[in-house]
Amino acid sequence: MSETQTERSTDLSSDQAPKGPSAPSSGDATEITTAHGKTKIEDIVVAKIADLAAREIPGVHDLTPLSTAKMLSGMASSLASRVTGGSSGQPTQVVNVVVGEIETAVDLGMSVDYGENIPQVADAVRSNIIGRIQAMTGLMVKEVNIDVTDLYFPSAPNQGKAQVQ
Repeated sequence: MSETQTERSTDLSSDQAPKGPSAPSSGDATEITTAHGKTKIEDIVVAKIADLAAREIPGVHDLTPLSTAKMLSGMASSLASRVTGGSSGQPTQVVNVVVGEIETAVDLGMSVDYGENIPQVADAVRSNIIGRIQAMTGLMVKEVNIDVTDLYFPSAPNQGKAQVQ
């Protein structure tokens, strides 16, 4: 008859803060409380899951830094989520996550291999990120915004070198 209750919280009061030799927390984490204890998932972990999930998809050459406008938009979302009780993860070099109590949003930039169908690659990346984050953290992924910033062309012997005759 024991029922497990899951609660997500990003704000820890001083009496709830971990005690003892545990590592200090940045405060940007999702906390899951069950009858048997607490599990804290740092936002950087969610960003790394998204990063690796995107790279698993054929056609993704590399992830690229988000444009300044996208980063500013992410910071605005971060401020809004802090006001409403969510928290924002520190962006990795190429992935920005905003993690709330039960859901998350992901922004990333990527370069795609030339010749690939960009919408299909983006859909596959989005689907893989959603599946991996949900499976590994239990968070619901509200959106995955993808900014295709470049195309990758296989190297030709003279590509990128000016020829002088």
